[in-house]
Amino acid sequence: MLPENLLKNDERAMLALRSLYNSYGYRPFKMSKFEEYELYVRNKDFLVSDRVITFNDTDGRLLALKPDVTLSIIKNTRAGAYDKHKVYYNENVYRVSGTTGQFKEIMQMGLECIGDIDTTDVFEVVSLAAKSLATVSSDYVLDISHMGIISAFIAECERGSNFTRKMTALISEKNSHEVYTLCEQYGVPSEKADMLASLIGIYGERSSALKRLEPLCTSEDAKAALCELASLDKLLTEHGITDKVRFDFSVVNNMNYYNGIVFKGFLAGISEGVLAGGAYDNLLRTMKQDRRGIGFALYLDLLEELEEEGDGYDVDVLLVYDSKAQASSVAAKKDELISQGLSVYSATNVPEKIRYKKIVKVN
Repeated sequence: MLPENLLKNDERAMLALRSLYNSYGYRPFKMSKFEEYELYVRNKDFLVSDRVITFNDTDGRLLALKPDVTLSIIKNTRAGAYDKHKVYYNENVYRVSGTTGQFKEIMQMGLECIGDIDTTDVFEVVSLAAKSLATVSSDYVLDISHMGIISAFIAECERGSNFTRKMTALISEKNSHEVYTLCEQYGVPSEKADMLASLIGIYGERSSALKRLEPLCTSEDAKAALCELASLDKLLTEHGITDKVRFDFSVVNNMNYYNGIVFKGFLAGISEGVLAGGAYDNLLRTMKQDRRGIGFALYLDLLEELEEEGDGYDVDVLLVYDSKAQASSVAAKKDELISQGLSVYSATNVPEKIRYKKIVKVN
């Protein structure tokens, strides 16, 4: 087994995250690569892309390589309404690449909390999302939003599903100019357009964002969502999770499935979000389940873009031995070095791509 500092970014992350999730009582969940295609047909709007790799099983059933993990976990967990099913996973999914247009195998690691979810569970999942990012890099940001506030603001305009879809896209782009244009096209009153444009401009430090948001939340649904955000902010502050976790209402997800807290995580040096998640009670309702759910996924394949941290060395000691060295002598020397707290890589010659602090030879 290679020393930990010889592992790739994604491999180190997997080891650390397993330990983190286990410590909070989450249990590993393993699933098949395949699911019945019907599961994805029924919930195609939930998927990032409706293009799915399919094939016929030997019994004639149409199966698919899974493009999503959450749907599989929901399908294969049967916790009652007053139970909590807490699982984490390390799985590959198969989706269309946004750059090449071809299918790509994507490594994900994440967790799901399903059942009788309360404020404590929401805080736990959000804080674990922040800790997951911190495990990979100290230079991270987690942006939090609430679909309840966004949907309440849009619902006040009363302009139907097409307006909702277009407005949601503009909010995610922070495009306040086009917000006014769209509102004018649909005959939305100017005060409602101002409210939506103001929402786009609210992001950053949490307490300041809440103060700016409060006078805009006039409907009962918006007030309820604001109260949930304030409760989450209080818990985050009490536990010392402050400057790197912000509110940003351009973070949006599909309103047909997500209804509460949603969030997205970023790491310095990576051009796109590496973590995404949120509360998906509406998805469970569409699947005829009387449960609540919240979770997130960390996209491990994106960590390849992350610069290596540390002192620039892969290993402390390169232990080189010749063909005449006794195996017992090599093993004894390696144990001696490791007992000193050093990482050791042993080989019969000097590898080209390993960076080491010093070399030790056994003849």
